[in-house]
Amino acid sequence: MPVVVTLAAYSNTGKTTYLEKLIPRLKAAGLRVAVIKHDGHDFQMDQEGKDTWRFAQAGADAVAIASATRFALCRQHPVGLEDIVNQLSDVDLILTEGYKTGPYPKIALFRAASGKDLAAEPSDCIAIVSDVPLEAGCPVFPLDDPAPLAAFLLQCVLTAKHKSNLERMNRNGDLC
Repeated sequence: MPVVVTLAAYSNTGKTTYLEKLIPRLKAAGLRVAVIKHDGHDFQMDQEGKDTWRFAQAGADAVAIASATRFALCRQHPVGLEDIVNQLSDVDLILTEGYKTGPYPKIALFRAASGKDLAAEPSDCIAIVSDVPLEAGCPVFPLDDPAPLAAFLLQCVLTAKHKSNLERMNRNGDLC
């Protein structure tokens, strides 16, 4: 099962930009990474008039499109975060953006110039990314350098995998 972590921040604080810099570092460390983006509005992936759009307009409950290099699936009903996470079981780390009230551990992204507090309760945070030094009950990483957070997340994934392997070995009787 993948490790799931939410990047919690207010709109226009740089979540997407930060993730764009973080993901290549995680990939370079050998992790398989997925991102789940929450959209508070309705989104449209299809182009009007294209076949997949037409299938959805005709009432299909789900429409998938596949090529030699990728695929996409759109369901025409609400899907909970946990359902999406379960469909991504083949990755090591799932980063969510926009689910700041969700159940997963959080990394709060803080910009002093925003004039806002953290977007998550500090007690829910496993880390904070900030453009200024902060006192917190968890590690604080620099906003301008994603490398330290990437190393931290790699350790989280490795620790979770190790714990999962030990639990599986114990269930199978392979552990004294």
